[in-house]
Amino acid sequence: MEFDVIVVGAGLSGLVATAEIADTGKKVLLLDQEPEASFGGQAWWSFGGLFLVDSPEQRRLGIKDSKELAWQDWLGTAGFDREDDEDYWARRWAEAYVEFASGEKRQWLYNMGVRFFPVVGWAERGGYLAEGHGNSVPRFHIVWGTGPGIVAPFEKRVLEHIRNGMVVYKPRHQVDHLIQESGVINGASGSILVPSSAARGEASSKEVIGTFEYRSQAVLISSGGIGGNHDLVRRNWPSRLGTPPKKMLSGVPAHVDGRMLGITEKAGGRLVNRDRMWHYTEGIKNWNSVWNNHGIRILPGPSSIWLDARGQRFPTPNFPGFDTLGTLETIQKTGYDYSWFILTQKIIEKEFALSGSEQNPDLTGKSIRKVLKRALPGAPEPVQAFMDKGEDFIIANRLDDLVNGMNKLTGENLLILEDIERQIIARDREIENTFTKDLQITAIRGARNYIGDKLIRVAPPHKLLDPKNGPLIAVRLRIVSRKTLGGLQTDLSGRVLNLEGDAIQGLYAAGEASGFGGGGVHGYRSLEGTFLGGCLFSGRIAGRAIAMDID
Repeated sequence: MEFDVIVVGAGLSGLVATAEIADTGKKVLLLDQEPEASFGGQAWWSFGGLFLVDSPEQRRLGIKDSKELAWQDWLGTAGFDREDDEDYWARRWAEAYVEFASGEKRQWLYNMGVRFFPVVGWAERGGYLAEGHGNSVPRFHIVWGTGPGIVAPFEKRVLEHIRNGMVVYKPRHQVDHLIQESGVINGASGSILVPSSAARGEASSKEVIGTFEYRSQAVLISSGGIGGNHDLVRRNWPSRLGTPPKKMLSGVPAHVDGRMLGITEKAGGRLVNRDRMWHYTEGIKNWNSVWNNHGIRILPGPSSIWLDARGQRFPTPNFPGFDTLGTLETIQKTGYDYSWFILTQKIIEKEFALSGSEQNPDLTGKSIRKVLKRALPGAPEPVQAFMDKGEDFIIANRLDDLVNGMNKLTGENLLILEDIERQIIARDREIENTFTKDLQITAIRGARNYIGDKLIRVAPPHKLLDPKNGPLIAVRLRIVSRKTLGGLQTDLSGRVLNLEGDAIQGLYAAGEASGFGGGGVHGYRSLEGTFLGGCLFSGRIAGRAIAMDID
């Protein structure tokens, strides 16, 4: 055979696996339907957050973390309840991943040149009891260089193998079939697409100009999930999250369409946990879109007041940054696909970050000088650009003008000034003491006990209607499609299993296509920082296993 292994998908997990396989002297064919510009896949666009446990960065900030605490949080978040079937391998992958994140993960990356921003973020704070959903402590480590910074070392390794002939990379090669003989997967065939000059993330032509067929000893599926295919997202939408949104923004490019999952299923692979997914509730339309319907997620601090489409404050613990899917369920059960933040200039200056490498040029460009500018008065430049140009922002000095602007934006006139004013005044009264019955304010004060939040992430508690804290800002928030939590069920070597639970010889999966490991390592919910990490871990595991399994 010309190739030992075929890897389908040149995203992060595919690059990791390709590098690991080629390092052992095996020859890899790396196929991807997109142009060369999309090398690295979705990971390139990411904020670069990684879940690490008991890291030096945490310890320097006084955070006391442990593998035992992380596993407690993972179990409380995942809620595995199909352990005799769809969650059997998922839970085993989860345990292995927490071990990895608590152990060699950071040093492995550090040895390849990956460095981290010194302040650890606190995503998915939970808001329930100790054994419930959420991170008990900050664990969101931002890679210095964001998404491109985590892609770079693996891109470097793969490019080196391309130069030495151990990897052959063929973009614009769309796999349509997995070749199977006597129950063994030994190749792939498909369509050669017309060359494209589309930039990273832009839609590329699907015009076919030829066909291909290649043989190998093993095939690895690392083609991603379904987040760009809204029809498929709605088809898999679980009733527990309410009705599927009629309108969604896309947090991923259109080529994240799930087609390889269906192709692999036709070849005998088992898809599990289809009803588990991860979509964001704090989405805004990108004023400078790269792909169609491009949504950006606000990474909020905890202080904005969160209202439904009718202007009613969400109940505990639906606070910004606490429980993504809990809030998604609450929003969808209102019968509307959007909600609102109301906040002040003081809050937006300190608490608004935007997800994505392109929205954080200081961190992505590794500019200490630009990072230090975040401490200056005013919103960060990318946030200010959305305030100036984004269609979802309303800014006003008076609450009545703000509410009028909100109603005008949607055209539905659902918001009643007196209702919103009453709720905000009630909230503001609770600021006057350092103790309160308003649990969001308690949570704000609690967050500021962590030095990282106090310094750069959480504004001091203040009255929203006090003019000195203004102007007032309203943000319409929409649902942003993002991650597929289920996927191809795999054993602890990344081998794809069939309906009987047996490994299909020659077939492997990694990354989002495998539910980040085992067909759903996250269970029902994510602790954040675990998507990139899941790609790294599953790609490494599958790549090393393939190298050992083949001749």
